[in-house]
Amino acid sequence: MEHITASEVAGFGVGTLLLCATIAAPKVDAFISASQRSSLGLCKRCGDLRMIACSRCRGTGLIKANGPFSFNLIDNLYQSEEIKVKSVGCTKCQAMGHFSCPDCSNTSTS
Repeated sequence: MEHITASEVAGFGVGTLLLCATIAAPKVDAFISASQRSSLGLCKRCGDLRMIACSRCRGTGLIKANGPFSFNLIDNLYQSEEIKVKSVGCTKCQAMGHFSCPDCSNTSTS
């Protein structure tokens, strides 16, 4: 990297900014939604729905049997025309896909 041009440096800078924005987007979104909920007088965590989605299965209640990044070359080569995804019930939420909101349940019991 002896002869790096200004355009290449700008490209690296823009790429770095885009990567940082992509990584920070969920946290920024969570902050904005929590502040909007509190300004409306709703629960900051669930928005008065009294339930939050499971972080493991993302609210579906099912996860892939071999994990999210499973890859089996033999199964992919000899797969039938129907794509069959093996899934099992989420053990974290007992396949319900959601939990009761801990913030709402604490205020209602007090």
